Amino acid sequence: MDFDFYGHQLVIHEQAKTPAQQALGTNPVDGHDVPVPHFGIVLSWEEWEALAARLRDFATAFVIEPYVRFKGQVGEQATMFLLDPCGNALEFKAFKDRSQLFAK
Repeated sequence: MDFDFYGHQLVIHEQAKTPAQQALGTNPVDGHDVPVPHFGIVLSWEEWEALAARLRDFATAFVIEPYVRFKGQVGEQATMFLLDPCGNALEFKAFKDRSQLFAK
């Protein structure tokens, strides 16, 4: 199945979980266990807020609930993580100042 993923094409094939998906690892970031590996997309702040609301309305099971990480610091961002049906970790994030995307 093909998806228009915010202007990017994603081609999805459902399959059994791979050993890597079954043994998803994590790295500690801002007090949360961030799943690795993961795929992410950067949205506008408004798109991120609307998506977070829609996912909450559908009672989505989040790996990391929508929140703002690094508040008041370099790299401040809104983020949320969830798993797709095959167990792949997905991150959706937004920056009020997109130039901070790779800031440290």
